[in-house]
Amino acid sequence: METEVCICGAGTMGRGIALAVAGHGMRTILYDLSADMIARSATHIHKELDESIKKKRISTAEKDEMLGRIQFTTSMQDCRAALVIEAIVEKTDVKSSLFSQLAVINNEKTIFATNTSSLSVTAIADQTSFPERIIGLHFFNPANRMKLLEIVRTKYVSDDLVTRMVTFAGQLEKTAVICHDSPGFIVNHVARPFYLEALRLAEKQIAEPETIDRLMESAGFKMGPFHLMDLIGNDINYIVSSTLYESMGKPARLKPSRLQEEKMKQGLLGRKTGHGFFQYTKSPSE
Repeated sequence: METEVCICGAGTMGRGIALAVAGHGMRTILYDLSADMIARSATHIHKELDESIKKKRISTAEKDEMLGRIQFTTSMQDCRAALVIEAIVEKTDVKSSLFSQLAVINNEKTIFATNTSSLSVTAIADQTSFPERIIGLHFFNPANRMKLLEIVRTKYVSDDLVTRMVTFAGQLEKTAVICHDSPGFIVNHVARPFYLEALRLAEKQIAEPETIDRLMESAGFKMGPFHLMDLIGNDINYIVSSTLYESMGKPARLKPSRLQEEKMKQGLLGRKTGHGFFQYTKSPSE
């Protein structure tokens, strides 16, 4: 059973994981190099907890307890825990380097988990001297609400470590799905046609994004592909598509969309910027 977890990266995913962990009774360390990012993350977490109080999901006392379990920090020296989860930039060498730096200040039993959505967990592990302690924990946005957690194992990790991470998922009240390290894991591999075919329809002007989403939602999907891409972030979604396309040998069916690439270049990333395929009211704290 985990009692203390460190999350590195205080962006959208990192703060969501922090909320999930702190909300289930564990001491939580949320680290980021940027003081501004830490401040914005703290503001967002306060706001989200206040919304939960309004909706009677939690009490004021529970909010105070949760905040009391979160340590916000810009000092890597504070990143000492039994489990460290990174949610930083999607670059293999940067993730590996962070784990190597953190290994120096932690003991030999600390487990390091990457929240990568598309990079090879094996490649990240290979650039360290302790690959047997590195595993994939792929959360979904918003991490404090989405129930699925992909546990990505490599050839290096033991069954005991996988079992420990399944137990951790249970602590968070999440559904654990175990998969072997492979391009896109399970969800991002299966989901590519959902996004890419919708993007192709829009590129060919067969239908507008709003029409496509309305049709998919009326067919039973909780959210249409364009609203979902805006929620995930068009930058993140495009990078995942590009990574999977490259790693699979560039099959035509997985070719990333030029329409989404343009959105990314224009900074129209979705909810987090206030504008993507659709327009949103963006809070100043975000």
